[in-house]
Amino acid sequence: MPYRNAFSGNPLDRSGDLRNDAAWLAEQEANPEALAMILWEGRPLIETHEGAERLVWLSLGHARDLARDRDVFLGLWKGAPVFAAEFEGSIDPTSGPAGGLGRFVEMREAAVVLPEADAGIAATAKSLFDWRRRHGFCAACGKATDQASGGWKRVCAACGTEHFPRVDPVVIMLPVYKGGAEPVCLLGRQAAWPAGRMSALAGFMEPGEAIEEACAREVMEEAGLTVCDVRYHSSQPWPFPAQLMIGLIAEVTTDEAAPDQTELEAVAWLTKAEARAVLDETHPTIHAPPPYAIARRLLESWAAE
Repeated sequence: MPYRNAFSGNPLDRSGDLRNDAAWLAEQEANPEALAMILWEGRPLIETHEGAERLVWLSLGHARDLARDRDVFLGLWKGAPVFAAEFEGSIDPTSGPAGGLGRFVEMREAAVVLPEADAGIAATAKSLFDWRRRHGFCAACGKATDQASGGWKRVCAACGTEHFPRVDPVVIMLPVYKGGAEPVCLLGRQAAWPAGRMSALAGFMEPGEAIEEACAREVMEEAGLTVCDVRYHSSQPWPFPAQLMIGLIAEVTTDEAAPDQTELEAVAWLTKAEARAVLDETHPTIHAPPPYAIARRLLESWAAE
């Protein structure tokens, strides 16, 4: 991969075919080498080891005792089964059953402090548990569903419908204009963001849309610009709760942008020198997207071209 974004790089063999075999999965659960990471309300449990942060790993049996069997199968690491278990509720488990094991951190903080592989594993687990919480009932008949395939499927006993985890595609793009004295890129700002924060434009894809079409629609809707060319940059799993960010560079036909005042309250054109100042935090008014966001990778890549 030419670009490695935060939350990608999960090293586990997901064993997509094997996990559908209930007998094989039972063998993995009984394996004495089976390990589990722990989450609480989407926050991974981490510890400091030799000056660096890492995920806390427990035996599967220990994790199940703590989290009351709320677990999913994540895959294999060098042949050993790997699971994730999750606490639910408003009380931090480190003040009770998980005391002394580490600390729970928000997933965005985890993306900054954890190694790439750990962050990717934690993001996968969070998305699976988020999906499970939201899909406890069958969309076809309304009856309760049961977990299957180690947590990667839910089955309705009443009507037989199978449900699989959702991944919602999002186009995220950096509009660029090349028709002026020097190339410029466009950043936008949402009113809810911290003061000075600006970022790339983004929006969910709709049914029946190609990636390029979704990019053009969102740029027109948010900034009133016409896209004439789209170049793929990279992608990023985004576990809030389970999106796939499709990073693009979008060339536009004019620099006459107008924020829609619904999703964006302001926009700003930046030369490459200004973009580098934003990234270096030396720009007087604009702050860059956070380091774990693909929007920052898009800006860095364009500014370095």
